[in-house]
Amino acid sequence: MNAEIITIGDEILIGQIVDTNSQWIGQQLNKIGVSVYQITSIQDDELHILNALKEAQKRVDIIILTGGLGPTKDDITKKTIAKYFNDDKLIEYPEVVAHIKELFKKINHPFKEIQRAQAQLPSKATYLQNSFGTAPGMWFYENETVFVSLPGVPYEMKGLITNQVLPRIQKQFKLPFIIHKTIMTYGAGESMIAERIEDFENNLPTYIKLAYLPSFGKVRLRLSAKGENKEILEKELNEEVAKVYQLIPEIITGLDDDASLEKRVGEILKRNNKTICTAESLTGGKIAANLVSVVGSSAYYKGSFITYSAETKISLLGVSKKTIEKYSVVSKEVAIEMAKGAKEKLNTNYAIAVTGNAGPTTDHNDKSVGVVFIALATDNEVFVEEFNFGQPREKVINRTVSKSLEILQKEIL
Repeated sequence: MNAEIITIGDEILIGQIVDTNSQWIGQQLNKIGVSVYQITSIQDDELHILNALKEAQKRVDIIILTGGLGPTKDDITKKTIAKYFNDDKLIEYPEVVAHIKELFKKINHPFKEIQRAQAQLPSKATYLQNSFGTAPGMWFYENETVFVSLPGVPYEMKGLITNQVLPRIQKQFKLPFIIHKTIMTYGAGESMIAERIEDFENNLPTYIKLAYLPSFGKVRLRLSAKGENKEILEKELNEEVAKVYQLIPEIITGLDDDASLEKRVGEILKRNNKTICTAESLTGGKIAANLVSVVGSSAYYKGSFITYSAETKISLLGVSKKTIEKYSVVSKEVAIEMAKGAKEKLNTNYAIAVTGNAGPTTDHNDKSVGVVFIALATDNEVFVEEFNFGQPREKVINRTVSKSLEILQKEIL
């Protein structure tokens, strides 16, 4: 069973907003056994929408559109969909009017006639009530193809997908099972890993696929199985995972259960009743931002020092001025003193400190762009590692964040 996601809106094409809707919809469809064949972004233009629908119908069984639904004149999706279904007529759905009036009543907002336009849907549509907004969703079944049109507002779209669309798809079609296992690796590149597991990959069953997902400082190996018997799929997928563990054990850090590295680190800290703080120079608080993005992080994360200048390293963390003058701000000696100072001031079990040259230029030091020192202070010792993450600036910063969390995870494990 294949689906195509079509996002409508000029704001996506000009880069004004990022299309996160398609990513989320794809994840939800995959969980119920629907494969996303293609994702398409198009202009809010009648001819473009008509062509996209026509082409998608040739390829897939389910077409999901997001965007272009609203009370304003530039929202043309409904009219275009009606035209696609043999010039279907728009009719007013009284239940939509009642829903909009009820929503407005709750917020003491008067119902205006412009809102009545949202209650006009193609006569062939099955109305999907939007519990979180005024623009309803629409469901069509034509020529053995499901068409779904949803508002582009993320929380409204998610509510409709969860409460209305997925249950209808599961009722309409007999779906296979799709199961994923993702192995996390650190410290080795994609090509090196591929070379070491080449024979394994060549001998995978046809219904199990391997994908390489490289990112800053890590490569995820995703094994995906698709079939009718869930128990057999899980058993065989676990057996293939075990084979990978035997081939590259020294670079595997575990299985990715959709949890981020910062979430896994947080779970370990919380379980062991340990605390951490951070002292950041070149990353400007990104390590802290990652750590506190996890719900419940206040149980183990105590705070951060963003010491971007030599002066703040001295005044806030107690780094010695003589150390900076002798070794420069980008040095292992300064990183060590930053970690010690942060740990002492916030009284934590661990402290991460980073200093380096993100680029494009270097200031008051003899280290090249890309050189980074990461120090970790524990209750027993302080150690530091030197890296060269190259260029450009964004890559250096992101790799510093990833590597810091990786070092922390290895230590606390």
